[in-house]
Amino acid sequence: MPGAVLTALVPTAWGTTYVVTTELLPPGHPLFAGLLRALPAGLIALTITRTLPRGAWWWKAAVLGVLNIGVFFPLLFIAAERLPGGVAATLAAAQPLVVAALAVPVLREGLSAWRLFWGTTGAAGVGLVVIGPNAAFDTVGVVAGLASAATMAFGVTLTKRWGRPAEAGPTAFAGWQLTAGGLFLVPVTFLAEGAPPHIDPTAALGYLWLGLVGGLAAYVLWFRGVTALPVTSVAVLVLLSPLVAAVLGAVLLGETFGPVQLVGFGLSLAAIVAGQLPAPARRRQGAATSRRE
Repeated sequence: MPGAVLTALVPTAWGTTYVVTTELLPPGHPLFAGLLRALPAGLIALTITRTLPRGAWWWKAAVLGVLNIGVFFPLLFIAAERLPGGVAATLAAAQPLVVAALAVPVLREGLSAWRLFWGTTGAAGVGLVVIGPNAAFDTVGVVAGLASAATMAFGVTLTKRWGRPAEAGPTAFAGWQLTAGGLFLVPVTFLAEGAPPHIDPTAALGYLWLGLVGGLAAYVLWFRGVTALPVTSVAVLVLLSPLVAAVLGAVLLGETFGPVQLVGFGLSLAAIVAGQLPAPARRRQGAATSRRE
């Protein structure tokens, strides 16, 4: 349980991404935001640990870095820019369902009705919390939001399958992926967006927060959790991110909660807690009896 609590700090920090992107960063540069969130943090981690990949881990770290960072970050920022924070967050909340499905072919796990139920319940709860009657659905933003959830889900599942090499601690492991993802983003960013935007003190504060807290610190804890905890338990913790985004919207932007939102909060929190628990013993015993028969 302590590991789950530490890992839960990560989506809590990620929940600030929506308000930071919309309120502090210059608009129209989602790739640049992803680049600054990834590459400096990765280089700092490599400088601290002075540990590089060995053998097959060069290409494995590159693949994971592209999935977890290089592709995921731009899609996340595109969704955050083009959609209301609530809509973008609800699309991201589909990730536990994708992880539960991917665990079957990638991790050779059985499809868990328990995980699917609580993943669906959590996503529905998030939808009740953050989608209002006037929510806008931009097509590009919706596609980016769904693609970001799928990309991160695949990256997390593959990370769980490959594990972490013995010579690399969580900081080095995060540094490999942040650096690989950041290097992937360098040519893509400048080809797609051209010159970097003007960075005023407000934007600099936003980039520092996303890079040091939402990037370096968060991913060290995240990859520690992914390699130590069941992958479906980690995935359902992501539901905290839209809940934090909704709370920040209420506190900083004057948004209000009604009875429907409170019910959604309750459902989401129940799903997060249930996702950290094993399936009921009766179901496990029933499955074992069926196999013996």
